Amino acid sequence: MSDDDFVLPPPPRASVAVAGAARRFPVRRVYCVGQNYAAHAREMGGDPDRAPPFFFSKPADAVVESGATLPYLPRTADLHHEIELVVALRSGGADIAREAALEHVFGYAAGVDLTRRDLQAEARKLGRPWDFAKGFDHSAPIGAIRPASSSGHPRRGRIRLAVNGETRQDADLAEMIWSAPEIIAILSGFVRLEAGDLIFTGTPAGVGPIRPGDRVAGEIEGVGSVELAIA
Repeated sequence: MSDDDFVLPPPPRASVAVAGAARRFPVRRVYCVGQNYAAHAREMGGDPDRAPPFFFSKPADAVVESGATLPYLPRTADLHHEIELVVALRSGGADIAREAALEHVFGYAAGVDLTRRDLQAEARKLGRPWDFAKGFDHSAPIGAIRPASSSGHPRRGRIRLAVNGETRQDADLAEMIWSAPEIIAILSGFVRLEAGDLIFTGTPAGVGPIRPGDRVAGEIEGVGSVELAIA
């Protein structure tokens, strides 16, 4: 189809830079895992010994290039940072076996799951969905994707985030409750995964507020970095 086949011009396709390449990674969907580090689950009032992984999503056009300056998000007084390992899929399927999950991975990136924490807390209290606490404009900053073919599949490595040079989050990927292959296998039992899907795999402890004027810098050992500023 061409643009002339639509009553309105189609919106631009969301995409992410690929490290060392001119071509970009097209984004189909963005999935996220909640409370996948024990210490973070506890700081949010959860029980990591009992809770199976749970998922939520963000719209594809919430993806923001690393280095962007973002407006302070509306309808919140408590915007939080959450540094995460992001898995980018090159293929998909339904009910993927854990042993075969990594065959579907294109690469990995560092991302930040921005969260309107006050909206999330209010929704939880009222038993309502979190959609507007997680899936809003500019809520998924992400660095360049490092292809697994060049760097392998990270199972451990430092994951950290600093605000204005002060470290807030500092942990290791080995602390994840559910590994990337397990997440892919479990998620594919709920929805059919496809090429172009991104999966944010959860954040370690130390999440906290960011304010206008703040500069945020995250990095994952062997994977890459992500940066953003709040206008």
